[in-house]
Formats: sequence, structure tokens, C-alpha cells
Amino acid sequence: MLLLAFDTSTPAVTAALHDGEDVVAESTEVDARRHGELLLPAVDRVLAEAGTRLDRVTDLVVGVGPGPYTGLRVGLVTALSFGDALGLPVHGLCSLDGIAHATGREGPFTVATDARRKEVYWARYDNATTRVGEPCVDRPDDIADQVAGLPAAGAGALLYPETFPEVIEGAPEHPSAAALARLAAVRLAAGGELLPPRPLYLRRPDAKVPAGYKAVLPR
Repeated sequence: MLLLAFDTSTPAVTAALHDGEDVVAESTEVDARRHGELLLPAVDRVLAEAGTRLDRVTDLVVGVGPGPYTGLRVGLVTALSFGDALGLPVHGLCSLDGIAHATGREGPFTVATDARRKEVYWARYDNATTRVGEPCVDRPDDIADQVAGLPAAGAGALLYPETFPEVIEGAPEHPSAAALARLAAVRLAAGGELLPPRPLYLRRPDAKVPAGYKAVLPR
């Protein structure tokens, strides 16, 4: 197995390579406005660091969010393009699961990332590898009772300390491709199925078709 993973669901543009035993190369840059510019160079870096080529990759893993439309689609379109060109399987993973896996926690906790609009994408976990239910998007005040007493990880937890007063020490703010790769490798080795490479938007995009515009008809 030579598994290439990447994620663009948050301001972090992250890529990693896993050889079936562990991560052999990884790259992460945080820039919310340059996903399209940063992802392919990140892939090139991890391949070069590992001393291999893209045509030797056997599996692709991509974070499917939840996340904003513009950034998230960069990773998904790139993964699907690689998969089509190279004839490789493309697996999806919830990006929140990557943050959860990186914590290494054995007890219950919450992961929350910044969804903008004063909202968070969030999910509850029994441990670092087991999510409870599906990811959601909500205002922090509206979920205070549901996450009360639980430690939390992710940039959303840092943004709203009133709702998430206990942040897990050392937990990542954003998903890392290294954590996604490790989680995917474990699940694939166990014969488990991952998600299809389709985006978890959870809400409609910010951009909308203008209403009330004047139609122009051909003469």
C-alpha cells in the first residue's frame, strides 16, 4: 500500500503519504485563500520527501468535510482527477474524524471547526476513532447543553470558549492529512469501508443566483 491523503476543508492545506506501516512524509500550510495554489505543491513535496512518484500510489484518501464550498471542492476535485487519470480508488473520510484521531483520546470529547457565520461544524466522539452520530453545523449557543462537560478539540472550540471551556491540550486546530492517512490505513487493513468522495457541505453555499434579473431574449 502507498496511500496519498490530503484535505482542504479548513484553512489548512495538508497532504501526507502512508506506506502501509506509517506516514513517511507530510506537509501542511495554513492559508484560507490559497487552497488551489498550495495543494499540488504540497503533493509534490511529500512525494519528493518519500522518494517516490504519483504513479506508484495505490490509494487516494481525501477529507470530505464538513467545510466551506470553495476550499473543500479543491481537494475533492483533485482527488477525483488523480483517481480518474491513474485508475486509483478514491476514499473519503470525514475531516472532523481526522482531528479526533490525532487527539489519541480514549474517552468522550467533541470536535468543532469554524463554519463561519458564527457557527461551528461539530461532532461528538466516544474515543479517538469512534464518532457518535453525524456531523452537524450549529451556533455554539444552541449546542451548549449537548457538549456540556466534554473536552473539545479544533479551531471552533478555541473560537467559542463559552461553549467549549475545556480545550484538549495539544489537540490540532485543523485536520492533518497524516492523521487521515493513519485512520484510513487502519480501516482499510481491517476490511472496512470508507466514505464515497462526496462533499459534506451541511448547508447551502454563500454564493447565490441573483433574483429578479432581467432576461434577455434572442430577436
